[in-house]
Amino acid sequence: MTAPCIFGFSVSPLTAREVASHLLTHPRDTAQGVGLVVTPNIQHVDLLRRDQAFRRAYDGAEIVTCDGFPVHYYARLRGCPSPERVTGCDIVSELLADPAALQGQRLFFVADHQTTEAAITAWATRHGLAVACHVPPVGFETDAARCRALAEAISAHGTTLLFMGVGAPKSEVFIQEHRDQLPPCWALCIGQAVKIALGLTTPPPDLWKRLNLEWAWRIVLEPRRMARRYGRSVLGFAAAVAADLWTGERPC
Repeated sequence: MTAPCIFGFSVSPLTAREVASHLLTHPRDTAQGVGLVVTPNIQHVDLLRRDQAFRRAYDGAEIVTCDGFPVHYYARLRGCPSPERVTGCDIVSELLADPAALQGQRLFFVADHQTTEAAITAWATRHGLAVACHVPPVGFETDAARCRALAEAISAHGTTLLFMGVGAPKSEVFIQEHRDQLPPCWALCIGQAVKIALGLTTPPPDLWKRLNLEWAWRIVLEPRRMARRYGRSVLGFAAAVAADLWTGERPC
């Protein structure tokens, strides 16, 4: 018996360490193309209801893990094989914790700011890794020429691991809309995870993590922006759960 889908997607049974290992030991080939990795939280679930481009990106995802604790617990309630919360931060931390394992990989980071780019470059130089980084301007996702140029740069680098750190839904939609231009690689849409792994953003205290209060910590760091986002997402997630329960089990 197959596990049910939730919100139109299947949940991966892999832990964060297993996801990282899978990405490093299962390189993509030309026939497979891009393998998209997404980590849904309540904001993503809300967006999936009203953003068709984002929906198409999720439909094309290869690995989906539950980032938000409400998504994880709901998945478990519905019988999905979600072994634990597997956040973008968890996956990135596993990948960057052992630079020796990244030897032979070609990493490309799409970053949010020049300070992030500088930290990535310094980290890569220390460990002798083949890394390229690009900081697109705000609103790049609406500029077709800029998007094509970025996809071409990613391809020219021979990228095997692509880290999209410019937020949802633009990261996921960029991958989906430019699949034909991108090289066969694993593409991780991971928000602020690289900044946290490199110490550019203050992580939540361990107690907050154990209590699943990372969302509250983000509100502490960015009260105006994050409070508004989470308020809207909570309502959207509740509506999505109601709709998902109403439609019942169905294949993805």
